[in-house]
Amino acid sequence: MATPQFKELRHAYGFDEVAIVPRDVTINPDQTNIDFKVGNFTFSVPIIAAAMDGVTDVNFAILMSRLGGLAVLNLEGIQTRYENPREILAEIAQAPDAEVTPLLQKVYSQPIKENLIGKRIQAIKQGGAVCAVSVAPANTKRFAPIAAEAKADIFVVQSTVTSARHISKSYRGLIFSELRQSIPMPIIVGNCVSYSACLELMRTGISGVLVGVGPGAACTTRQVLGVGVPQITATMDCAAARDAYLRESGRYVPIITDGGMDNSGDLCKAFAAGADAVMLGSILAQAKEASGLGYHWGMSQPDPALPRGTRIKVGTTGTLQQILFGPASVTGGSQNLVRALRVAMGVCGVFTIQEMHQVEMVIAPSIITEGKSWQLSAHTRAV
Repeated sequence: MATPQFKELRHAYGFDEVAIVPRDVTINPDQTNIDFKVGNFTFSVPIIAAAMDGVTDVNFAILMSRLGGLAVLNLEGIQTRYENPREILAEIAQAPDAEVTPLLQKVYSQPIKENLIGKRIQAIKQGGAVCAVSVAPANTKRFAPIAAEAKADIFVVQSTVTSARHISKSYRGLIFSELRQSIPMPIIVGNCVSYSACLELMRTGISGVLVGVGPGAACTTRQVLGVGVPQITATMDCAAARDAYLRESGRYVPIITDGGMDNSGDLCKAFAAGADAVMLGSILAQAKEASGLGYHWGMSQPDPALPRGTRIKVGTTGTLQQILFGPASVTGGSQNLVRALRVAMGVCGVFTIQEMHQVEMVIAPSIITEGKSWQLSAHTRAV
């Protein structure tokens, strides 16, 4: 008689473990439509720049919007703690590795200045851009009215793990249905990785869900907390919740795969797994216009007691225009992301992102076992 298991585990898949199957009919990539919609906003590029201080500042948000995408400004970061954030960003970039975490803890210990919240939002709006801002759940009630008064367009509530139900004995938790009634803008909430949590969040009336816990290049949540689900499985489970909610309510709530994508192939796989858009950090941090000066760090690294991030050197490889639209000057898939997505859709014979959700995927051996070891080793040496 077999010994019963205490827990039964299912296999979960990351980007390196799956591949997209091309279809029998192909189409011209230029005929594909990759529009992404959230609330009343439509973006021609389904890519969102992460709300990380090494990626997004006012100028980057304006440029990203002009190029058809969206960038999210962190309202709890350097941009709202310092009148001149460039000096602080330069200090972080120049710090020795051994001193980075204490330095970041010191930098982020400075209080957030509420006047800078409105100032940064207004600067983005004056640049003609769609303005999206991000806060943690704990500060949402405090900062949401300020963001609304400054005419922000999209409000993101973001933490390592966000749920529709939070139990606390010290205060009345954040209730998303009430938040939705109090501010006149689409609300995106994250992060989550499960069908049930995603479905509950959608039922509160929010406009989008961020998917992913711990996969980012600068995040160490999985090492520190042991929490997370590989991104392909997390995206598929949350896509199933989105489709179930659509059948239940008639309302389509997009999901945004957030983190863990190292190259354009991963990006394409995220859409095949069910994503409506992707949120990128380290890839966009390589842009000349990114605020991190070739460095990128996790949002949880400055935690005064339990840092869950690390500063990484990503370098500067090209302009944001080049990363999004090419021409690519590198072979690793970190540039011309939009064209790669369109080509992948073309070889799969699909015209829209929603059709891309239906393409077949297979479990695949790691790419290093399929004759790519020389490519990967050369890339590693180059980095």
